[in-house]
Amino acid sequence: MLTLLDQLVALGLTEYESKVYLALLRENPATGYQISKSAGVPRSMVYEALGRLEARGAALHSEDAKVRLYRPVPPALLLDRYEREARERTAALRAELLPLYHQETTGRLWNFSGRREALAYASDLLDGAKRELMLVLTDADVAALRPRIEAAHVRGVHLGVILTGEAPFDLGQMVRHPKRETALHRMEETLIVVADEAEFLITSGHQITTATVTTNLNMVLLARQFIWMELFAQRIFARLGPDLLARLSPEDQQVLH
Repeated sequence: MLTLLDQLVALGLTEYESKVYLALLRENPATGYQISKSAGVPRSMVYEALGRLEARGAALHSEDAKVRLYRPVPPALLLDRYEREARERTAALRAELLPLYHQETTGRLWNFSGRREALAYASDLLDGAKRELMLVLTDADVAALRPRIEAAHVRGVHLGVILTGEAPFDLGQMVRHPKRETALHRMEETLIVVADEAEFLITSGHQITTATVTTNLNMVLLARQFIWMELFAQRIFARLGPDLLARLSPEDQQVLH
């Protein structure tokens, strides 16, 4: 989990600037010397960091009896400013970048890595779906993507969902994948999204995530067919009585449970 220091650095502050700002939040007004001690920033660097914070609009100073004192800009004000600037910058980039984009139509398989990136791509597919979503979800995927899946359901998108874990879920047509079959197919950490029979995403692994996405029609239909058949098979299995189940081989009975 990211620390406050990490999150401020991700926002664009340097490590020293982040340490100085956090120190100012805890104790202000303060002199550069006091800030250096409380922030753990060398005195040779603290004034440079304070100057940059002032330039960023994150700190203020006042002259008092020949001593310069500093205080932080309140976090709510600072973060509102960052949020507003980010929205404005994003809007400007959207207007300029979208006309430049050439949609890939070759149907190649495209690979990338990273759990956060995979969930972001899955989120885009969920948000853009208009008719149908066929999904394979782990418990972690349900937790991360539930709001977007619920939003798709509200829009009237048909949901076909295979769950490989135990997370509560009651949207669309849903079945739970048999645990033994999940293990046999190595699907314990697999996420699959098939959107509108047009695009297919599959990811593997949570700690180290690899992902593949394609608009290749054959691959998309194959993935959709896999999920459709699993949904169908589980519906049939749920209707089998003990007598019919007893006719199956012991190996097949194990797979179904």
